[in-house]
Amino acid sequence: MPEPLTILHQDDHLVVVHKPAGLLVHRTALARGEREFLVQRLRDQLGRRVYPAHRLDRPTSGAMVFGLDPAIATRLGEAFTERRVEKRYLAVVRGLGPEDERLDYALREEDGHRPKAEMPAQPAQTAIRRLDSVELPVAVDRYPTSRYSLMEAHPLTGRRHQIRRHLSRRGYPIIGDAKHGKGNHNRFFAERLACPRLLLAAVELAFDHPVEAYRLVVSAALDAPMTQLFRRFGWAGHLPVNAARHAPLRTPQAEPITP
Repeated sequence: MPEPLTILHQDDHLVVVHKPAGLLVHRTALARGEREFLVQRLRDQLGRRVYPAHRLDRPTSGAMVFGLDPAIATRLGEAFTERRVEKRYLAVVRGLGPEDERLDYALREEDGHRPKAEMPAQPAQTAIRRLDSVELPVAVDRYPTSRYSLMEAHPLTGRRHQIRRHLSRRGYPIIGDAKHGKGNHNRFFAERLACPRLLLAAVELAFDHPVEAYRLVVSAALDAPMTQLFRRFGWAGHLPVNAARHAPLRTPQAEPITP
């Protein structure tokens, strides 16, 4: 039996859970043969149906919110679509990332069915900031040493794989990204640093509660491989913790949902 999922916040209307890296949120046509999904595991753990309000890529870990009924999930989903949810990610990238920058590169949707070139380019913005960096005396690439950065990312739009694609296009691919990253650095982290996963984690969500009169701010700790890596690199001061708190509303309180 898998370990119980970490519940970051739960009330009568919604639940925020820590999604493990490598776990699909729900069944899709592209996931034939998979037997474990976050929706089913959470449903079985809580003993009730749950409804995802947004998406999180399979290799990404971190905070994910579910409604406990369809109406709540719809209202939460609208908040994500309308960019009323603040999202904070941590990523480990190759190179010395920018100190503070807004990436503004249009992205074509990747739906897995049509050639990407046929898809329209959509506006996409991500705010990034370098929190820390490290230089290792190891020649992973063509240089005698290798530099890596801890980046904070705030996606201001919600395109698929947006953070991964933006950082890669800017020249700082996320470690462990098989599609948009660099294989030699990915192998170095997997084989030498015991970190075989995509080093991207959704560490904070903030949104107005769909029913109650407060803004919910939920943070998620990193999993064991990322935590150990942060400590090894001297980045322990940037480790998030599991926590939930109330803050003032950002928008007028929504109309209550009636059964």
